[in-house]
Amino acid sequence: MYLLFGMMRNLNDKTGRYFDEFEVGQTFIHQAAKTITRAEHERFCELTMNYHPLHWDENYAKSSEFGRIVVVGTYVASIAVGLSVPDISAQAIANLDYEKIEHHAPVFIGDTLRAETEILEVKGSRSKPDRGVIFVETRVFNQDNLKVLSLRRHVLIPKLEKK
Repeated sequence: MYLLFGMMRNLNDKTGRYFDEFEVGQTFIHQAAKTITRAEHERFCELTMNYHPLHWDENYAKSSEFGRIVVVGTYVASIAVGLSVPDISAQAIANLDYEKIEHHAPVFIGDTLRAETEILEVKGSRSKPDRGVIFVETRVFNQDNLKVLSLRRHVLIPKLEKK
């Protein structure tokens, strides 16, 4: 047994999917959700050295058009990818790229985020037949079901072993 996403899991439980288990058009509604805390947001700012006052200074943020601190967009993108791991990339060899990251609405401290991922393309590797690439779009929504971010990425995933 081990702790994963705040739940006890058995080591024999399957986590993630192999290339063969993806089809164009599938949409995965990810189980986990994440509430943004001030402490975690501040730690992300420190780790990435992002000290823009909109993300850090409450007085500055109050005078902005948003009226409060706005969560760093790359933190939201990281959460999006993290929420999708159990369904999309737990078996991945690598995330090959990230593209078309769009911020649709601001995220604030205290917001609870959930995500879904759609499979846009599934393509086997010609040079290495034991793997393939999936192209996905992950969309993130807040507690009011407002889309706040979307991103696309290519993920290299192994095929099921044939025995």
